[in-house]
Amino acid sequence: MTNHSGLFRTRRELEEQEGAYPIGGNRFGGPGGEWVPLYEGKMVQAFDHHAASIVINPANQHRPAQPQPATLKQHRNPDWLPDPQYWVMASNCGWSQELTWILGFKEITAPTNVKTFMAALFPTVGFGNKVPILKPETEYRDDWLLVANFNAVVFDFVTRQKVQGQTLNLFIVEQLPVVLRKSYDAAHFGPKSAGEIVRQAVLELTYTAHDMAPFARDMGYVDAAGEVKPPFRWNKERRLHLRAKLDAVFFHLYGVTERDDVRYIFSTFPIVERKEIEAYGDYRSRELCLAYMNALAAGDPDAEIRP
Repeated sequence: MTNHSGLFRTRRELEEQEGAYPIGGNRFGGPGGEWVPLYEGKMVQAFDHHAASIVINPANQHRPAQPQPATLKQHRNPDWLPDPQYWVMASNCGWSQELTWILGFKEITAPTNVKTFMAALFPTVGFGNKVPILKPETEYRDDWLLVANFNAVVFDFVTRQKVQGQTLNLFIVEQLPVVLRKSYDAAHFGPKSAGEIVRQAVLELTYTAHDMAPFARDMGYVDAAGEVKPPFRWNKERRLHLRAKLDAVFFHLYGVTERDDVRYIFSTFPIVERKEIEAYGDYRSRELCLAYMNALAAGDPDAEIRP
């Protein structure tokens, strides 16, 4: 952010100095080309690339830029995109035409937060250094497996043992035990492989706005004419179920299947537990995960769990 700050423009600077004009979403056109938003860590949550806009409070001299969380109405609007603090010229971002979406995560974190590892898939825009991105080295894309792995409760439990400060450094990420690609094909729950279950859940959790249509296309989410289908409607309850099912899959993949072990791991996320008890009267994500684990073990990956 410091070394490249000369490339940043506020909206006012875009319109008054660069002659830029809005072209849809949170992008601008101009005489020099397209300007794309600069995403910062405070705009990101797990499976959510548009979790918050940035608002500026000039009275706060030390931290004027603060996140303004997206409302339910905004999340349910597939056309809505967050407002960043800055924009950058697309040509300065270095993306190839073939790379239209990318995996990133929040660098600022702590083992005492709600969760420690927060990852999401993004459109190819600008990124500040507090959103480290992981670029694929081959044409084969399995980033969607990684984003599910990174956001799994069992993976987060391990991450918390490694993070001692408030930064999820890359040398820590390199130490974390990621599930091997072949394991997703080898593990089956009834008629579906683990990879098939993860694929559908990640697609629905990620594709909630039109700017992620390239990802949906790459995942094969198209109609008979080859056109990308509309985004999935943001549904809080549905997302809770999808994430619980993913947690269940990853507990199986990591070989953690004793119910008391699962309960213990969930108990190490006290903020999540407290919020869910306040909202539902029970630790809903834990109970859903345990139920989905039984359903998967029984060979019924499409079971409808009703708490």
